Amino acid sequence: MAWTCAGCHSTATFSSLYPPVLQDCGFSSLRPQTLRLLNHPTRFSFSHQKGYRLPQSPSPFTILCLRDPKAMVVTGKSWDKLILNSDVPVLVEFYASWCGPCRMVHRVIDEIAMDYTGRLKCFVLNADDDLEIAEDYEIKAVPVVLLFKNGEKRESVIGTMPKEFYVAAIERVLST
Repeated sequence: MAWTCAGCHSTATFSSLYPPVLQDCGFSSLRPQTLRLLNHPTRFSFSHQKGYRLPQSPSPFTILCLRDPKAMVVTGKSWDKLILNSDVPVLVEFYASWCGPCRMVHRVIDEIAMDYTGRLKCFVLNADDDLEIAEDYEIKAVPVVLLFKNGEKRESVIGTMPKEFYVAAIERVLST
């Protein structure tokens, strides 16, 4: 069975597992308030407080997304080893768990991580959890993407931008 996400035109395979699981869902980064799943002819809705609900069902059920992130998590403890001492250029997305636009950037960074496998390492850092690192790089808002080469910050992209902005910055770093 295939489910469609209204508003982003993504589809995902629905498994018969319990709880229901969406395989490779392309819409996990949407804000819960805007997420609407459609299964023709039966619709079910999302309520942030109550979860997903079938119109005839009194109880909510959970839907999990099995899409694995491609960018790895970096923390203050692993920062020096993974970022500053990396032998290849590194991209780091500074985000916050409450930030809706950050979720959109996650998807772009995951695509970039696949596109640049072997030439660039991609990481995400929760700026709320690792405030000291965020302060060291003067992160005042999220999302922010920083690019490092040989342990030095080379480029930054602030805010939610199209993939081309990130790719252009990456290409500038790789060419130097």
